[in-house]
Amino acid sequence: MMEVKKEVIEILELISSDSSVPKNVKQKIQEMDIMLKTDGQDMALSINKILQKLDDLNDENNLPEHIRTQIWNMASLLESII
Repeated sequence: MMEVKKEVIEILELISSDSSVPKNVKQKIQEMDIMLKTDGQDMALSINKILQKLDDLNDENNLPEHIRTQIWNMASLLESII
């Protein structure tokens, strides 16, 4: 579980540093990153919230296709641990 969490955090940081990602998407990505890094929260609840946010991001019209693919990959990784 920790390995998947670490991999998702790396993808989130990669997306956050990508200059082709719109500012509003970066803000949501950073929120998800903080949720994953925060200890003391129910991990299953955090993952479900992140999955919902990823689903919402997937509906963004101005999202580059390579980022959309990374979002799907993250969702698959997170779903594998709940």
